[in-house]
Amino acid sequence: MARPIVAQINLAALAANLERAREKAPRAQVLAVVKANAYGHGLMRVLPALQAADGLALIELDAALALRDAHYSRRILLLEGFFEPRELPEIARARLAIVVHHEAQVAMLERAALPRPLEVFVKVDTGMRRLGLAPGEVARACERLSRAPAVAALRLMTHFARADEDDGVAGQLAVFEAACRSLPYPRSLANSAGVFRYGEVGGDYVRPGIMLYGSTPFAYDSAAMLGLAPVMTLRSEIMAVRDIAAGDAVGYGGAFTAAKPMRIGVVACGYADGYPRHAPNGTPILVCGRKARLAGRVSMDMVTCDLTDVPEARVGSPVVLWGEGLPVDDVAAAAATVGYELLCALAPRVRVVATRVGRIDLLL
Repeated sequence: MARPIVAQINLAALAANLERAREKAPRAQVLAVVKANAYGHGLMRVLPALQAADGLALIELDAALALRDAHYSRRILLLEGFFEPRELPEIARARLAIVVHHEAQVAMLERAALPRPLEVFVKVDTGMRRLGLAPGEVARACERLSRAPAVAALRLMTHFARADEDDGVAGQLAVFEAACRSLPYPRSLANSAGVFRYGEVGGDYVRPGIMLYGSTPFAYDSAAMLGLAPVMTLRSEIMAVRDIAAGDAVGYGGAFTAAKPMRIGVVACGYADGYPRHAPNGTPILVCGRKARLAGRVSMDMVTCDLTDVPEARVGSPVVLWGEGLPVDDVAAAAATVGYELLCALAPRVRVVATRVGRIDLLL
């Protein structure tokens, strides 16, 4: 028999979250970010729920090519662009858009002879200090690219480093405007946090990512407060119940010691399934729809929880590790990480079920 752990992907929730992005940016085209296998949800699995997007954005060339093989015909943007000149002919044949973020890429495009010219998003480093041309280099790079036969159209973009914080985007936006003032090209500015908090920045394309999957980009505004629904629910069951005495230790290293007689539930889920090994005692978990807490160190295949407040729990009782009824952000906060990491870490051995409005569509 299969282990009871399963990740349920709610495609209707994903489509609703995409609609929420469009509501917040009604005048922009929406490029849904699907990097890292759609944040762990499965790129091809979620594709039907993203049909209302104007395009997709990701990092992996092989995944972009697979989308074309699956007859996806809208814009696909490679967020890190290309790494070697030999990739460019295949990128051109697949009609992919690319980000250019350093001078070497500009030079490679100038030398390229391609079967068709490319749509190029020129990235400006406005303060993130990761990828992007320095503001003073942008105008010259655009001039060079505009004359390159390998380039069909130019766009401008940047990435906000602090859109999720009170300091906001004003500083970066001022740098961007100064660098691009004389350039007449369409612009892409906002990520999930920017879509929600800084609609006034505008732009022709927005790039929502984590919000599509029902997780908040903010520290204090929950997904529910933003009108987002969880897409992935990680479910399992109680596989054993143990009665322990006061002073008994639970799990590796005796990381939890019972202060009184109590019942401990053993759940079929561990770090080999993608659950965070560093989640401490007290991390929330749902058993029979009621809040319980981890008690003991997370092991490879199991977690243990305190069933004191769930007296009806028994072997086979349903458990939610995160998702419906328990936001992934709450679990992530308890484990001193972010919801992005938990979703992306879902392990290949976990069975995945995709549903629409409660109906099972796919079992993958």
